[in-house]
Amino acid sequence: MKPSLLILIPLGDDSRARISASFDIHYAPTHEARVQSIAKEGAAIRAVLTNGTTGLTADEMDQMPALEFVSALGAGYENIATTHAKARGIGLANGAGTNDDCVADHALALLLAVVRDVPQRDRATREGIWRDTLPMRPSVSGKRLGIVGLGNIGLKVARRAAGFDIDVAYHNRKPRDGAALRYIDNLHELARWSDYLVVATPGGPATQHLIDRAVLEALGPKGFLVNVSRGSVVDTAALAHALANGVIAGAGLDVYEGEPQPPQALVDLTNVVLTPHVAGTSPEAITASVDNFITNATRHFAGEDVLTPI
Repeated sequence: MKPSLLILIPLGDDSRARISASFDIHYAPTHEARVQSIAKEGAAIRAVLTNGTTGLTADEMDQMPALEFVSALGAGYENIATTHAKARGIGLANGAGTNDDCVADHALALLLAVVRDVPQRDRATREGIWRDTLPMRPSVSGKRLGIVGLGNIGLKVARRAAGFDIDVAYHNRKPRDGAALRYIDNLHELARWSDYLVVATPGGPATQHLIDRAVLEALGPKGFLVNVSRGSVVDTAALAHALANGVIAGAGLDVYEGEPQPPQALVDLTNVVLTPHVAGTSPEAITASVDNFITNATRHFAGEDVLTPI
């Protein structure tokens, strides 16, 4: 008999079909379906597939007494009750590395779009406005980029930035072993040094509003912020004030507080580019993430170590 798997996130038909070859699927991508599925099928559920945003609470875990494996599809897992899961002996895994390239690509796309003002120039062109009436925008190349959180995604952002002859430095809680990039141990100093600040750090309580008013002021009126991590890392009110008052030049955000609704304080500003948390999604990335989940879950139920444990 195939293990029962509760899927709490939207997945396409092809992905579900591939997973169903190995698991008995209960698909609950909405809050209502989630509540109903846990109440009705909870006793039989042995595995859960979720993501960092959707998560899985300790109370929900306790409604599934047979639960023995929980996985996040992507790298993030901040809303999964991992401490409770480990106390219960539940195996944990994520999709680390499966969408790094896609997220790094998107970070550079946001940076290019906001620095070169691509959305507004597109709109102007459609309205018949010629370049002579538009202010010039700065070049992207030859500047300084600070990365907040030099994980695998941060490293790939740095690699892409090198193609633009951009000087890169980073801030972590401690230097990353083997990283040849410049390390700056103070976030405010990194922001002062940078023309562009790319946020790629994990979410969760430890990074709540890490990018606050003081960091934005340090970035300065010619600086640009890009966030491809979690919305909670950036103080929305401070960012809205900074964008509206020339404290920084612009921002590109794939994530924001209050998802899925974009913050009203940002939507009318022309110096921010917004995308709906899609940096990590592409056909290639989803295929890799689903394949990673199937491999990890299959290994777990075979008594083997998973490839990407939490």
